[in-house]
Amino acid sequence: MTVTVGVLALQGDVREHAHALETEGARAVPVRRVSELDAVDALVIPGGESTTIDKLLRAFDLFDPVRERLRAGMPAYGSCAGMILLADRVLGGIEGQQTLGGVDMTVRRNAFGRQVDSFETDLSIEGVDDGPLHAVFIRAPWVEEVGPAATVVGRVEAGPAAGRIVAVRQGPLLVTSFHPEVTGDTRVHRLFVQIVRDSQG
Repeated sequence: MTVTVGVLALQGDVREHAHALETEGARAVPVRRVSELDAVDALVIPGGESTTIDKLLRAFDLFDPVRERLRAGMPAYGSCAGMILLADRVLGGIEGQQTLGGVDMTVRRNAFGRQVDSFETDLSIEGVDDGPLHAVFIRAPWVEEVGPAATVVGRVEAGPAAGRIVAVRQGPLLVTSFHPEVTGDTRVHRLFVQIVRDSQG
């Protein structure tokens, strides 16, 4: 079954996410308008700057329509800033910053530090087969806590941040602190495409 996955095309690695999705058998399309959102089965929210994406969602009249689709059960995957936007609660946000919500978790913005504190490590993610994947963190958030509705599927395994939660799933929603689209390893996208297919019954 071919599923159509939108990539929110307001900021971030839109092309890279689209390529990874298509590698895993999905049809990937950019989403900037409500009519484009209406035509997709699922949505990827790329990294970037979460406060900027929040403002752009409003400028493009997409904030409420995306939130309504999420509440109606649309699958979504958020990486880095996308994780923040899909969190129910955010620490370190700017005044007035809102999230789309959907995942019962508390996320800390820029938890791993500034751009200079970006790092890479190998991680095991529940649902991703064939061994650990190489994860790239760029000014990344981490998850301070998850509520009972959400499930931790990945943690940093070594180094000063060992134990920090960096991947969470809640039903058809998947979020990661890291950027799988930049490594050429498409297994996180494979997992998400399967989530979308499962949601289609």
